[in-house]
Amino acid sequence: MKHRGRHRRRRRGRALRACLTGTALALTAAATMISASQATVTDDPGPLTRLASTAELEQLQLAEEPEARAGLDRLAAAMGRPVGVAEVLAGADHTLRTADACPADDRRSLPTAPAATRAYCFGAADTRSWRPGAVALPGDRADGRWDGRRVLVSAWSRPRSAEDGPAGGTSGGTDAASSAAPSGGAGPARVAFIDAADPDRLAYTWALLAVPVDGGRDYRALSSPVAGMVWYGDKLLVTAGGRDDRALYVYDVDRVQRADVDSTAVGRVPGGWSAGGARFVLPAVGAYRLTGDARIGSIALDRTTSPDSLVASEAVPEGSRRPTRLWRYSLSLDPARAGLPSVDPRGRAVPDAAYETKVTEVRGVLARGPVWYVTGAAENADGHGMLWRLEDGGGTSARCGPDDTRQCWSAPAGSLTLAEGTGAVWSQSGRMLFSQGLNAIDSSQG
Repeated sequence: MKHRGRHRRRRRGRALRACLTGTALALTAAATMISASQATVTDDPGPLTRLASTAELEQLQLAEEPEARAGLDRLAAAMGRPVGVAEVLAGADHTLRTADACPADDRRSLPTAPAATRAYCFGAADTRSWRPGAVALPGDRADGRWDGRRVLVSAWSRPRSAEDGPAGGTSGGTDAASSAAPSGGAGPARVAFIDAADPDRLAYTWALLAVPVDGGRDYRALSSPVAGMVWYGDKLLVTAGGRDDRALYVYDVDRVQRADVDSTAVGRVPGGWSAGGARFVLPAVGAYRLTGDARIGSIALDRTTSPDSLVASEAVPEGSRRPTRLWRYSLSLDPARAGLPSVDPRGRAVPDAAYETKVTEVRGVLARGPVWYVTGAAENADGHGMLWRLEDGGGTSARCGPDDTRQCWSAPAGSLTLAEGTGAVWSQSGRMLFSQGLNAIDSSQG
C-alpha cells in the first residue's frame, strides 16, 4: 500500500510538472505573439519596396463611373439652384472651440511630438454618436481659399443603429441612420464646411454627403466612414468603404443643394427635401471602383509631381500580417476633368507607381515626391499612433516620453492633408481638429 501511495504521488507530481510546463510554454507563446504584434508598432519598417509588375499595378486600377448629367440636372431642378461654398459658409451656425477651451480628455488625443501648433474641438452635443474622418482644404490653391474664403472640410460618419430600419434611397424620405446603401453597420456621412478666415473663431455648418438615386428623383446618404478626402479644383474626392462597392465618390463643391425641411429623414419628404438634420446636401457627381482586391484606406494630394497626383494607401484587414500598398495616380491635365485622375480610353485610371511598406494599420497617407508619410494605429485602439516618414533608404519616426516610444502621434491616428501655401499638415482625432508644420514633423524624425 505504501508503494502504491508513493507511485500515485509520483504520477500526480509528474502531471503537475507537465501542467506547469504547458502553462509556461503557453505563456511564452503568448509573450512571443505580443512581442511580434508590438514589433509592427515600434520597429523600423525598413525601405519602401517598389511594385513593378503589370499584374500588380492592374490590381490597383480605378474604373470611372460618372453620374448621368440628366439625373443631376433633374435633382437640381427639383431642389432649386445649387449654391457655392461662399453661400454655405455664410450659413455657418456652429463654432469650434480653441484648444484652451477644450476638455482635457479631448486634448489628450493630440500628438505629443511634435506638438500641434493649432488645435480646436467640436462640441460634444454636435458630434455625439458621430466618428471623425478625414480633413481637406482647396489643395490646388496656395492660399487655401475657395470663393475668396479660407475654408476647411471635416468629414464625420455615424454607425448604423440596430434599431434602424432597412437601408433606404426610395422616395418619401428615410431615417438618416438607415438611409445608406446596403452596407452593414455603416450609417450616413456628412462634412462640416469650416470658415477659417479668423483662426481664433472657426465657424461651420453641416452638409450631408449624398448619392442620387432613381435617375435624380431622390437621393440617399453616403453609407461609409470617410477615411480619406482630397479637394482639388471644384472636385471633392472621398473614400468609400463598407459594402458600398465603390472606392471613391466624387462631389462638386459648386453643386451644393439646400435642404428645406429640418428632420432626421434623408431625401424627398412631404414639403420638400431633408438631409438628416444638415442644412445642405452634396450629391455625388461620379464614383470609382477598384478593379482588383485592394481597398483604399486613405488618399492625399501630391503637388510635387508633374502633373499633380492623387496618392492612396491600402486598408489592410485588421490583424493581417501582409505589407501595406501605397500608390499614386496622375491627375488629368484636361481643364474639363480638373481634380480627376487621368484615364485611358477604357475609362481606367492606371497607377504611375506603387510600393509596399511593412507599416501596418495605416490610417493616413501623405507624399512629397519620393518621400511618403503614413500614420499607423497603436496596438491599443485608444492609444497614440505613429507617424512614419518613408523613403527608399528606410523609415523614421519621432520618439517621445521617458520610454523613448514611437507612439507620439494622435490618439487615434487619422488622415493627413497638407496646406500647400503654409506647409501646415491638418488631421483630426476624436473631437480635435489640429495642424502642425511639415517642417516640424521632418525635424522630429529620429
